Amino acid sequence: MYDLLLKNARLLDPGSGHDATGDIAFAEGRVAALAQSIAESEAAEIRDVAGLIVTPGLIDLHTHVYWGGTSIGIEPDDYALKSGTTTLVDAGTAGPANYRGFLEHVIEPAVPRILAFLNIAFPGIFAFSEEVMVGECGDFRLLSPAPCLRVARAYPDSIVGIKVRVGMNASDGRGVAPLDLALEVADELGLPVMCHLDYPPPSRMEVVSRLRKGDILTHCFRPFPNAPARLRDRTVHEEILAARERGVIFDIGHGMGSFGFATAEVMLESGFQPECISSDVHVLSVDGPAHNQLVTLSKFLAMGMSLADVIAASTVGPADAIRRPDLGTLGAGTTGDATVLRMEPGEFQFIDAEGQSRQGDSQLVAEGMVIAGRWHDP
Repeated sequence: MYDLLLKNARLLDPGSGHDATGDIAFAEGRVAALAQSIAESEAAEIRDVAGLIVTPGLIDLHTHVYWGGTSIGIEPDDYALKSGTTTLVDAGTAGPANYRGFLEHVIEPAVPRILAFLNIAFPGIFAFSEEVMVGECGDFRLLSPAPCLRVARAYPDSIVGIKVRVGMNASDGRGVAPLDLALEVADELGLPVMCHLDYPPPSRMEVVSRLRKGDILTHCFRPFPNAPARLRDRTVHEEILAARERGVIFDIGHGMGSFGFATAEVMLESGFQPECISSDVHVLSVDGPAHNQLVTLSKFLAMGMSLADVIAASTVGPADAIRRPDLGTLGAGTTGDATVLRMEPGEFQFIDAEGQSRQGDSQLVAEGMVIAGRWHDP
């Protein structure tokens, strides 16, 4: 007997190449079966999702959800249900000093699965608001690799990598030293680094030349300066192409100021699609311009990316980035996560971090989601 059966869905799983109408069943917290038709008599709970799209559970690779413990964090449950994200990856909101509080007070009680990149800075992102803005990597006294290594080793089930923020805003223009420390910790752990880059210094070249295979450059389609492409001749910078060739992973991380349509259009025209599309949702971006993961994904649909490629960048792409092959797919026996989406037609205006707009004729809307085999309403 199955615990839950979703019938008559468009089952779209880019990781396996599956895209067909059919049924999907869940049992004991896992995907139990996919077939053109599964008898209703075999399931305890049945939901007819005809006309809707069922994808692997969406993963938002860049969020800030240490709600109540930091000024930047938003409440994860409401956000996840609204955006159909079954897994939220927190991008370094907590550091070694407060990770246990994040784990016990937010991660463990949350409805969605929450995984985390641990910030190289001892307090994490501790001063991020409209009133106070202090980059945690601007004071080298806060950067001690030993506690970061110790805490990451203590919580391997929830910590998936090391986060570092560099740039004039995040590290007070201190260059690449915070990144070098993060890379040393990550190398000792065998985990990836996620690197934020804002205004120089450091430069794009200094940062991407250091990133290794499997490391993640977030805010990868950011506006000028430190953009990955030249707008004047619509070409991708050589060091960005070399980094992709080397196996560096590119993540959108939309946020408040880190995604520009002009940059994105050059990158996409050049055949440079991001492996991961994420919202970078936090207190200053959740009401716009990022809003949520589905709005961020819909912006890429408006720019001409296919639905399958957009879904891949929020399922198998981030699952690969955090090295969790049990997520991001609807394969039988894998973790029982799924997102149920409706493609809403209409006229939609999308805004980037610079206030530039683009028009779209559709937007993704959450109709429900399944986490570990259990249905959740939007």
